[in-house]
Amino acid sequence: MIYEGKAITVKALESGIVELKFDLKGESVNKFNRLTLNDLRQAVEAIKADGSIKGVIVTSGKDVFIVGADITEFVDNFKLPDAELVAGNLEANKIFSDFEDLNVPTLAAINGIALGGGLEMCLAADFRVMSATAKIGLPEVKLGIYPGFGGTVRLPRLVGVDNAVEWIASGKDNRAEDALKVGAVDAVVAPEKLQEAALDLIKRAISGEFDFKAKRQPKLDKLKLNAIEQMMAFETAKGFVAGQAGPNYPAPVEAIKTIQKAANFGRDKALEVEAAGFVKMAKTSAAESLIGLFLNDQELKKKAKIYDEVARDVKQAAVLGAGIMGGGIAYQSAVKGTPILMKDIREEAIELGLNEASKLLGKRVEKGRLTPAKMAEALNAIRPTLSYGDFGNVDLVVEAVVENPKVKQAVLSEVEGQVSEDTILASNTSTISISLLAKALKRPENFAGMHFFNPVHMMPLVEVIRGEKSSEVAVATTVAYAKKMGKNPIVVNDCPGFLVNRILFPYFGGFAKLVSAGVDFVRIDKVMEKFGWPMGPAYLMDVVGIDTGHHGRDVMAEGFPDRMKDDRRSAVDALYEANRLGQKNGKGFYVYETDKKGKPKKVVDASVLEVLKPVIYEQREVTDEDIINWMMIPLCLETVRCLEDGIVDTAAEADMGLIYGIGFPPFRGGALRYIDSIGVAEFVALADQYADLGALYHPTAKLREMARTGQRFFGLVPNEQVKI
Repeated sequence: MIYEGKAITVKALESGIVELKFDLKGESVNKFNRLTLNDLRQAVEAIKADGSIKGVIVTSGKDVFIVGADITEFVDNFKLPDAELVAGNLEANKIFSDFEDLNVPTLAAINGIALGGGLEMCLAADFRVMSATAKIGLPEVKLGIYPGFGGTVRLPRLVGVDNAVEWIASGKDNRAEDALKVGAVDAVVAPEKLQEAALDLIKRAISGEFDFKAKRQPKLDKLKLNAIEQMMAFETAKGFVAGQAGPNYPAPVEAIKTIQKAANFGRDKALEVEAAGFVKMAKTSAAESLIGLFLNDQELKKKAKIYDEVARDVKQAAVLGAGIMGGGIAYQSAVKGTPILMKDIREEAIELGLNEASKLLGKRVEKGRLTPAKMAEALNAIRPTLSYGDFGNVDLVVEAVVENPKVKQAVLSEVEGQVSEDTILASNTSTISISLLAKALKRPENFAGMHFFNPVHMMPLVEVIRGEKSSEVAVATTVAYAKKMGKNPIVVNDCPGFLVNRILFPYFGGFAKLVSAGVDFVRIDKVMEKFGWPMGPAYLMDVVGIDTGHHGRDVMAEGFPDRMKDDRRSAVDALYEANRLGQKNGKGFYVYETDKKGKPKKVVDASVLEVLKPVIYEQREVTDEDIINWMMIPLCLETVRCLEDGIVDTAAEADMGLIYGIGFPPFRGGALRYIDSIGVAEFVALADQYADLGALYHPTAKLREMARTGQRFFGLVPNEQVKI
């Protein structure tokens, strides 16, 4: 053994060839933490000191290559002074450069995922051989930063500026064939051939057949583009990427600027440019929020794993109620490998559900994400039925009928009599109490909520609702099925609206107050979209459906009358009574025309002003900042109440529910992180300025106590959460 550490070993293979293997002890994956970097430093020194070594193959002892940097560890560094952070970054980079400068050929054998620092390690090698099943990429922009271990320097010199910009600015994972096409890797082989191919290539480099120094040299030099070529490449890229990323996500454009600034420098000076820009990005609020989001997502996945111990495997599912929602659920189940029965009492509803599933599968085929054979397989996994004939073998039933408690209770009671005693029943309800629905069942312990968001195939969140009598097995099995469907489940306790809709309706309540105060809804939409929402509240209500919003508001008003009940008619009432139901019938706040792609396009319609006139009670002058506060304060305060009431266990779950469920601006990190960014005391003071608007704007006693004692929802230690 030439070197043995806790993350890396170096041992002889044959004929002067050594294997530098990443195999971090006690972890399921390899990642760059301080221990791994220190091991890499010592491993490189050991190789340099051994004159008998003729070549180095870098491998992994895990199923993946290296997943990247340990963000939970490195994020601590982001709070250091700039100069100290830059110096630390360059010190780490010196290890990669020393590896790159070894006087023997080096090769990375990429057996699995190599992301971020994992790919940057591969780029520092002279050659790269990749398993056909592996994926590589530089996803740092998704965390509000960009590559900091030489990715902005080596990749453009290896694959060209255009390809490097696409990889870095998008942050996407890249398949082996795409990596080979652009020159990011030198060969792609079947997984079982990886070691053989790596040995063959390194031997040919040692023999001189492949000139490793010539292969290495472009990574050490400046970019081979003249001034005009640089201007054309970079200015075009910056304009396009800025348009795609938007002003709230600066990292992609800053990455391009960094590549541009370093274009006329050799490697070492270019790495200094990268380090300075990396530190600038690390200090942004977007990076803080997006890293927090990543850490929250990791916590959610850990919590979901806890349920695996008691969950039953769902081998056969069923959905009650076809149509668009039922078809979406059936599609998602089938495409992820779980066969599903789709039952309805009407033939036309079955047809609608099958058409929805077929349409979604067809789109995947068009985009090359599914083969026609796989599409046929998925369609065959959806079995339409008008009867309960095959329900005896179903492991879990999702009820997705009309949002009416009496209808749902009748259907649930009926299906309970047709399934085995172990079958789990789950209701896809957006507002109705699970404990209330359970009263119709003989086995309420086998019942939980499973709230999908529309459209099912696009929205990542599923709320799993624990009723008063829901067993751990029922909750765990529902969580497991949601995960199997490719969704992110969050377990919440029962209350009107559960987590997401309970929080969303106070936001809509703030919107209703603004319209009643004479504020133009088009202006409100523009302000909130600029704030970061994917669509403004009027447009969102049209997409959700005015009738759905009307019903949901009534449920919430009944559940929380002290702050959500308003005796005055609102804009939603006026539109509902005028049968302006939103996109579903072509007119709501806006009217909808079909664009060239066949999608609904919103158009401002002056006639709606007459409909809204009776519900405008005053003409109040408000600033854009007021518009934001009228809507965001009640949303944030309701999130606080959900945490205090134990509807969710942690701040992370509350924030992720909003991001995954209603598109809360990710760069703001979620409602509770948004409060933290303002400061809890400052937020309470801000809410007090709007106290005259009603109880939705009144901070809770616990929040006032947090403000008084200087607490936060997320501690200064990464993802440490304050319990309240």
